[in-house]
Amino acid sequence: MAYDRFVAICYPLHYTLKMGPSVCLKLAGMSWMTGTVVESVQTTWIFTLPFCGAGKIHHFFCDIMPVVKLACVDTSQNEIVLFIVSLIFIMSPCLFILCSYVRILQTILRMPSAAGRHKAFSTCSSHILVVSLFYGTALFTYLQPKSSHTPDTDKATALMYTVVTPALNPVIYTLRNKEVKEAFQKVTQRKLLRQIN
Repeated sequence: MAYDRFVAICYPLHYTLKMGPSVCLKLAGMSWMTGTVVESVQTTWIFTLPFCGAGKIHHFFCDIMPVVKLACVDTSQNEIVLFIVSLIFIMSPCLFILCSYVRILQTILRMPSAAGRHKAFSTCSSHILVVSLFYGTALFTYLQPKSSHTPDTDKATALMYTVVTPALNPVIYTLRNKEVKEAFQKVTQRKLLRQIN
């Protein structure tokens, strides 16, 4: 979406050329392929560790760090590798998105009309909000020092990026839709009228 917004705002006349179906398919395919390969390698690698004890993790799902903590060996090297992998595969897309929004902001600020600037900002605002929620909690979860990891903090941040952010996506994106806004206003007005009567 960051690339889509970037092309739509910075190169509006070239949008149909730069964002054709093949480009969208390649972007989606690269995302799915990268995620599948990285997670398959990590899962295979983690489950080669020796585990002992009850095998219960203090988490909502089998996230990688709680599973690593169950190993019966020193996992400091594993944690360093996980940190580096997280740094690469979380920070790379995050930096790409930030760079695209810097360029978008530069383009918006050069627009002569206030209405055009407002429309461009409103186009990007929902995506920036979702990206901030997702990457903020993911960075906090996977790139914080080992000493500050607690089971409760890990659960709360994992809940944020696995449940709250995806649940907010439809709300955030549909509130920009004109028909949804009008329907929301009608429902709110009806409820207010019922309370007054």
